[in-house]
Amino acid sequence: MPLPRLPLNALRAFETTVRLGSMSAAAAELGVTHGAVSRHIRELEAQFGLPLLLRLPKSVAPTPAGSQLAVNLGQAFELMHQGVARLAPGPLTLSCSATIAMNWLIPRLRTFKRDNPAIEVRLNINYGAVDFVREEVSLAIRLSTYHAPEDVIVRPLLREDVGPICHPDYAERLELHKPEDLTRARILGTATRPDAWSEWLTMIGRSHLNLRAHETYEHHYLLIQAASYGLGIAVAPRILVADQIERGHLVAPVGFVPGPHELHLWIAPHVRAREDVRRLSRWIQDEMTRHAATGTGAAADAEDGQRVTTASAAPTETS
Repeated sequence: MPLPRLPLNALRAFETTVRLGSMSAAAAELGVTHGAVSRHIRELEAQFGLPLLLRLPKSVAPTPAGSQLAVNLGQAFELMHQGVARLAPGPLTLSCSATIAMNWLIPRLRTFKRDNPAIEVRLNINYGAVDFVREEVSLAIRLSTYHAPEDVIVRPLLREDVGPICHPDYAERLELHKPEDLTRARILGTATRPDAWSEWLTMIGRSHLNLRAHETYEHHYLLIQAASYGLGIAVAPRILVADQIERGHLVAPVGFVPGPHELHLWIAPHVRAREDVRRLSRWIQDEMTRHAATGTGAAADAEDGQRVTTASAAPTETS
């Protein structure tokens, strides 16, 4: 007996609704109306002769049968996406945070484009979880605090060096030379790394100083911008501020120390063999390795009288 024709649009609407927990969210992702999603699901329930969703006041939840169907559909759609991606590769897309894109990647990307003029690199600005297939992402730079999806290739890039940074005039005016001096500074923090100050104090053995943020910014790039304009002092990874230190817009009054986190490169398994992916991943790893070995901006720091540690050095202070 032939199988009935699969109602793919209805099945997609149902899987998306269960995955997002909302018909409205499913409609937005699929680019259709709420009514269309609702109608698709009612048609499925009529065809199968059993309820698939529980309609709650502000959300929906699958029934046991609906839950099993949603799991199977999710796996099937994932295989379909991977099959299409392998057959007709899309553009090369790199996902990273806005701060890494602005402060590290874009200033260096011209060297990759110079050596690989035929490769187009698109950016996906994100710093959290990523669905490589659905979002058509090829590679992602992520902090080690995030866990990579299953089967994704993970390659370590570098361990972050972290330290307080501020405008040179601000450091001179407040006479900031050692960690204890920071108690008279305006402490800046960020919502994306709320534990940055406590982590740094732990790394240098000064947890008793208990520095707390007087002002918190939503994003890391805003935090660095505020520090560069003399609004206070912030803790930041050296890789994100090395160029501004080299240009004299920032200084690191008490240097940098190895921090508790690493940067990792995630590579989508279904595109790992593509030549453009291999070239970009190799370039990112080489650039990060060069930064870790030489410490971009170290020469300018020395001219400003600052001492910056490398990833393998012991914590230092200026006297």
